Amino acid sequence: GIVAGEVDFVRQVYMTNDKADIVGKLAKDNKFDLSVHAPYFVNLNSNDKVKVDASMKRIVDSCERAHHMGAKNVVFHSGYYGKDSKEKTFETIRDRLLKISDKVKKFDVNLCPETMGKINVFGSFDEIMGLVKEVKCGFCMDFAHMKSRHLGNLDFEDYVKKIKNFKHVHCHYSGIEWTDKGEKKHIPVDMKEGKMLLGLLHKHKVNCTIICESPDTYEDTLKLNKILSKF
Repeated sequence: GIVAGEVDFVRQVYMTNDKADIVGKLAKDNKFDLSVHAPYFVNLNSNDKVKVDASMKRIVDSCERAHHMGAKNVVFHSGYYGKDSKEKTFETIRDRLLKISDKVKKFDVNLCPETMGKINVFGSFDEIMGLVKEVKCGFCMDFAHMKSRHLGNLDFEDYVKKIKNFKHVHCHYSGIEWTDKGEKKHIPVDMKEGKMLLGLLHKHKVNCTIICESPDTYEDTLKLNKILSKF
């Protein structure tokens, strides 16, 4: 069966702490593992203080709701390069993430910056690993995003090997369409590829949770689960 799901605050953190408590209790009673996705309107590399403060607040509020839900991992998109170099963008995002990390210490959550699918967006695998190292945070490995960032030429096994030594990895997966700029949109999972990915994660004994982000989330999750049950 399906054992995990992500609470998506796509446009805003729409849930109160009281509601989050109720959702968390339901999840716990049903042995269902929750994670949270912070709103998409986040740019920790903005040079507009109002936007930066709002971005940080959205992540902190998401962490607070996650804490009330008993959700461990809070996934978010870190930001854009804009006119800055990749190095400067990394330093700015790292410094602001360190501040967020301080603010959310009281909540029992992992900050999980996500690997991103568009080439002009901060969030290559190496950049995210840099944050993991310097901020001591978690991360979200999105295989579909990585595939589109590599314009379809992703060595899945290479990346599975890169994450296999983490105690636990929070993952996203779906089908993906891309252009020369990277990610265009999520599409249903190609089950042949899904089977290959699950096989690699099984072969390398990766301890992970996979959130399916296909447009047909439920059906594709059931299909992937069926494949998984045969390993």
